[in-house]
Amino acid sequence: MDFPERFSNLPAYAFPRLRALLDAHAPGGDVVHMTIGEPKHQFPQWVTDIVVENAAGFNSYPANEGTEALRAAITGWIAGRYGVELDPAQHVLALNGTREGLYNAAMALIPERKNGKQPVVLAPNPFYQVYMIAAISVAARPVFVPATAATGHLPDFAGLDADVLNQVSAAYICSPANPQGAVASRDYWAELIVLAEQYDFRIFADECYCEIYRNAPPVGALQVARELGADPERVAVFHSLSKRSNLPGLRAGFVAGGPKTIAAMKQLRAYAGAPLPGPLQAAAAAVWADEAHVVENRALYQEKYAIADRVMGGVQGYMPPEAGFFLWLPVEDGEAAAMKLWTETGIRVLPGAYLAQGKPGDNPGEGFIRVAMVAPKQDMERALIILRDCLYG
Repeated sequence: MDFPERFSNLPAYAFPRLRALLDAHAPGGDVVHMTIGEPKHQFPQWVTDIVVENAAGFNSYPANEGTEALRAAITGWIAGRYGVELDPAQHVLALNGTREGLYNAAMALIPERKNGKQPVVLAPNPFYQVYMIAAISVAARPVFVPATAATGHLPDFAGLDADVLNQVSAAYICSPANPQGAVASRDYWAELIVLAEQYDFRIFADECYCEIYRNAPPVGALQVARELGADPERVAVFHSLSKRSNLPGLRAGFVAGGPKTIAAMKQLRAYAGAPLPGPLQAAAAAVWADEAHVVENRALYQEKYAIADRVMGGVQGYMPPEAGFFLWLPVEDGEAAAMKLWTETGIRVLPGAYLAQGKPGDNPGEGFIRVAMVAPKQDMERALIILRDCLYG
């Protein structure tokens, strides 16, 4: 039996790869998981009540595009957060988690050819793995652009050759960045949007960490596009309740963009989508409309930033993240560091190379480990002290 060649050369996904690296070895202490970005703070307890109150909705097929109440709550949040007024009927689509949307944006929007050739999809390197598989799935060529200290941990798409840029159909960009925590400035967004206008490609802006930050709220791609008067179809933004509201299991997100963009994604959704169940849509609408729990959640992460700075501040090369909840810690070799931590302390972290592409010596993640700050504060502080003493002592 034949299988598609386009997926035959995929590396193992990051977490199965980590299990293959570590699981044959006994942990060297009490196990502490600092690998996956799965928030452990409390979600709003009234979410459960709303799901129960709307449980009869499990007896019906859910609204494919999102209920009117959910779409209105989303556009209300966008207006309050970014000052951009959108039509709930034309400019937003509720998602069953943003990974679905980030994947299906490529399926719905990337053409078969660009200027008569195979289209190119740009992605930062390191990157969220769905960007790569989305490009491969539509027979586009993924081009990974280093996001390193030299570029402020954001990709320098403008530095690419014109012959590459002429073939670009879409560029994925994550701000705040996973894993580095870098934040795109207004100038960065403006430069990228102007570049996209010049070379006629779309920007898929993954902004799922936008509500977890130290000081000023990160600027959004959609608001800069509006300020510049860019083509409304130029930018699609993706948001989630997973990080903002500690609800990764709710699988509630959205995409917002121009009416043609959203219409194309709705059309694909009608054939191949998996909409969020009705009771969960009701809960999501209430969560998008509430900011009090978001402020409390952000305050907890701001305390964690302070803990990380205090514990790791003396480590050469330590980069205090501007936003998000990951530490991107420099090491000589990410796999060796992860193995040492596991076998000597029981702390489990992710080698940075598993989040990037490139051969040994040319992989921008290989000299790093990613550490998720999702555990309770005291547990996190204790683990960071052990980690620091093990790797940097």
